[in-house]
Amino acid sequence: MLWLPPPLSGFAVAVALGLLIGIERERSKGAGPSRGPAGVRTFTVTALLGAVAFHIGGLLLLAIVTGCVASLVAVSYLRTPVGDPGLTTEVALAFMPVLGALAVTDEALAATVGVVIAILLAAKAPIHSFATAILSRTEVNDMLVFAAATLVVFPQLPNRYMGPFESLNPRSIWLLVILVLAVGALGHIAQRALGARFGLPLAGLASGFASSAAAIGAMAGVAAKDPALMRPAAAGAVLSTVATFTVMGAVVAAVSLPTLRALAPALIAGGCAAVIYGAIFTMRALHDGEAQNHQPAAAFSIKAAVLLAATMSVMLVAAAGLKNWLGETGILIGVVAAGLVDSQSAAISVASLAAAGKLAPADAALPIVLAMTSNTATKIVLALTLGTRPFAERVVPGLVFAIAATWAGLLA
Repeated sequence: MLWLPPPLSGFAVAVALGLLIGIERERSKGAGPSRGPAGVRTFTVTALLGAVAFHIGGLLLLAIVTGCVASLVAVSYLRTPVGDPGLTTEVALAFMPVLGALAVTDEALAATVGVVIAILLAAKAPIHSFATAILSRTEVNDMLVFAAATLVVFPQLPNRYMGPFESLNPRSIWLLVILVLAVGALGHIAQRALGARFGLPLAGLASGFASSAAAIGAMAGVAAKDPALMRPAAAGAVLSTVATFTVMGAVVAAVSLPTLRALAPALIAGGCAAVIYGAIFTMRALHDGEAQNHQPAAAFSIKAAVLLAATMSVMLVAAAGLKNWLGETGILIGVVAAGLVDSQSAAISVASLAAAGKLAPADAALPIVLAMTSNTATKIVLALTLGTRPFAERVVPGLVFAIAATWAGLLA
């Protein structure tokens, strides 16, 4: 409300939010003696009351006003016919003084909260339908697992390196678990929306832009948990490598365009190989009758995610031990070790040296391809350890084909 000075701007936001939420409640409260207890006027006045109370008397007066409103809401609820036991309107009304006070101190935050409340109130039917008719019990359990992994476990983990050779960061490792769970959830949503034949390949391609290794690990878990989805899961795993070449080109271009020009033949050759191989398996997946009518069960496999994190931890320790025993023998060993976990970060380091004039762009291409090669080795290990044998037999040749084409492009 830039055209009004404080506190008038805050009062105006409080009135606007009261009108917005009140209009939504007015449309759903009904008519006659059995109508709901509050509508547009009540919500607007209550929001403005909270704003004025906080402006005049601070938190103490706001607490008194909020308590009075909550008491009136409780009395009104007790006098409401038993036919509607819901508390949504009552809770929203009791919250309005707080929202009005928030508008006085932080108009943008108050507007955001108020709009979210209005959307939640208006979306009663689709939200109830989604929770009771669309979501299954297994999916609800998976949501709880993902919430616990993200909001409970992750913040508690230390964000420092420890363990053998100071090579393990618990928070970074658990972030990989979260990524795998997120990829599995994305694939599950895509299956529900598009079917397994279309959904899993699309989810694999999209997930590869975040982490191709995580995408392959998640798809391996899908194939191991449900053999009927092996073909589309393999297609998704292979297509995730297409994103690897795309992201690598974008990352190198952002740091050093001369390095990208030197690396372009390798990236184009490897990317084309990945596209061709992925297209073959995608076409096979689209004609997979077994997966056509398949209904997805669990959204992800927590066992596969933890196993992937454990595998990556072992490789981190091995890479750190290699550097500790052999010493720093130059850029090549460093980028190979870094590429086991993340080829993009290794490429950024090398391209930065080229951008600073400490390394010729033509000489920077080799270390970057070496990092991509070691990262491919990581993906192969994940496909072999987390997936079934048929899954690995389809994915590993594609990974080898793509990296071989990359080397051919570099050497040519």
